[in-house]
Amino acid sequence: MKQFLTTLAGVFFGLLLFMIGVPVLIIAGLAAGSRPAPLAGRNVLVLDLRSGLTDQEASAPLALFTGKTLSVLGIEQVLRRAQSDGQVGGLLVRLPEGGMAPASADELRGAFKRFRAAGKPILAFSQGLYADGMVPSTYELAAASGDIWMQPASSFQVTGMARNDVFFKRFFDQHAIKPDYQQRYEFKNAVNPYLYSDYTAAHRESELGWMGSVYQTVLRSVAADRALPLAAIKTRLEAGPYSAEDAKAQGLIDTVGELHDAGKAIMAKAGAGAKLTAFKDYAAADPQTFGGGGKIAVIGAEGEIMTGEDRSPSPLGGGETIGSDDVAKAFYAAIDDSDVKAIVFRVSSPGGSDTASEQILSAVRAAKAAGKPVVISMGTYAASGGYWISSQASEIVAQPTTLTGSIGVFGGKFALGDALGKFGVDMRGVKVGGDFADAFLAAAPMTPRQTTAFSAWMDKIYAGFVDRVATGRGLTPDRVRQIAKGRVWTGEQAKTLGLVDSLGGFYDAVDRAKVLAKITGDARLQSFGQSTSPFVALRKMIGASARVMAVMARVDGAASSPGVRGMIGEIDDAGLRARGAMVLAPRVGWW
Repeated sequence: MKQFLTTLAGVFFGLLLFMIGVPVLIIAGLAAGSRPAPLAGRNVLVLDLRSGLTDQEASAPLALFTGKTLSVLGIEQVLRRAQSDGQVGGLLVRLPEGGMAPASADELRGAFKRFRAAGKPILAFSQGLYADGMVPSTYELAAASGDIWMQPASSFQVTGMARNDVFFKRFFDQHAIKPDYQQRYEFKNAVNPYLYSDYTAAHRESELGWMGSVYQTVLRSVAADRALPLAAIKTRLEAGPYSAEDAKAQGLIDTVGELHDAGKAIMAKAGAGAKLTAFKDYAAADPQTFGGGGKIAVIGAEGEIMTGEDRSPSPLGGGETIGSDDVAKAFYAAIDDSDVKAIVFRVSSPGGSDTASEQILSAVRAAKAAGKPVVISMGTYAASGGYWISSQASEIVAQPTTLTGSIGVFGGKFALGDALGKFGVDMRGVKVGGDFADAFLAAAPMTPRQTTAFSAWMDKIYAGFVDRVATGRGLTPDRVRQIAKGRVWTGEQAKTLGLVDSLGGFYDAVDRAKVLAKITGDARLQSFGQSTSPFVALRKMIGASARVMAVMARVDGAASSPGVRGMIGEIDDAGLRARGAMVLAPRVGWW
């Protein structure tokens, strides 16, 4: 069986290399020599948001050619060009039916308003807005368009925000699985679902705190953009759900009509001879111009922070990680470039390794020491390790609904020995060396001495985190400890607490960088650190294939016992992952 699986994996890799790798090399060579010609005539751009959004342009080498998802920053940059392009007369937006990340809605709302301020209309079309935890943010973006259409008989279910967490304690108790975790402190609730069967008071307070802040931001934005009193918007939304027709009667949308008619309406507003053009086609045909002023380096970081290079599971994109080596190299390249006067560091991360975070923070400090201000632009989230790498920048700019803070740490393991014993599997361990050598083995919980040593390690990491924040933000350690304890804050809350400097988007961060670097006029933006080499892509594919073959062989060997297979299936269904490493991440997971 093992030989069969290994052979199957090898055949799969060979086909993948032939069918994807070789054509990509050819495409990349052609793309390097030419670009599509600029689009002619009057164009209404069609922006389809239904396939999901990343925060930043994909760094995976082959993602350039798949075109599956759009990025928030990519959309904003293209709209910034389009608003001054005489060949662009308007924008038709296809809205997702569910929710979107609040900070993404905030960022795009600003881009929409600038586009409209340039005299160009936007029409947002929906085939239904359905009860989803973050659907109010989708409606917030729709309201910024100034013209909301809904398909007849569709549903308008924007009544509030909700989320649920799954708690595993009773399942674990039933199957003798012992989560052996520690937190610093009570608001660092990522592992609470393993330890409890319901929300603790602190967990509930934290969740309701950031959710309430996001909801109020959405209501204020919608009230302003729909020109209705805040109380009226709140009352009307919460009295739903509505049909599209009833939502129009309530003044929550503008028109009930079909997509074909919406297209004709926005083309009429755009001017004679206007035609619909896919947003991605316009983006590909109209490369960004960066201006001719002082150079500002743009460095991006999206995903979980890990040591080494980016270990995204696929060269085609998706599941992005932040490799600390990659980001540090980008910073030092910007430091060594004499034309770079400042750095804008775009961060969208829930956290990750403390040592990887420290490596990146060290590079941030090096840039400042070299006389190059570093301004953080926070995306969807910049929490825990994401805040660690931001804490000592020159300035921090966040969206009102960015999730940030989570200044805390957790770590531990799952003890599975007793659980496997129920299936006739005995897990034993051996060791040489000190008492702590087997602390993270899964056979049994930590001993009291190991727990004490581990606790001291956790305390040291937490104290270091607090110290870095205090130094970077000009706060006393006591004040940081008061607002830390692992609690997640929105950008709006974080500004009040002194954890961020101002509220705004990416280009607000660029403006602050220009001020700090004393750049007058336009700035020349240049991306540092993103590789699009197809050879890098092939290397990733080879590495991924080797890992797949190794894992398949191990699974085949371990799963020979029906009892073990059943146990593994139950644990997998519960979404568990036994980890011995320190992880700095809030795992709020609603996006």
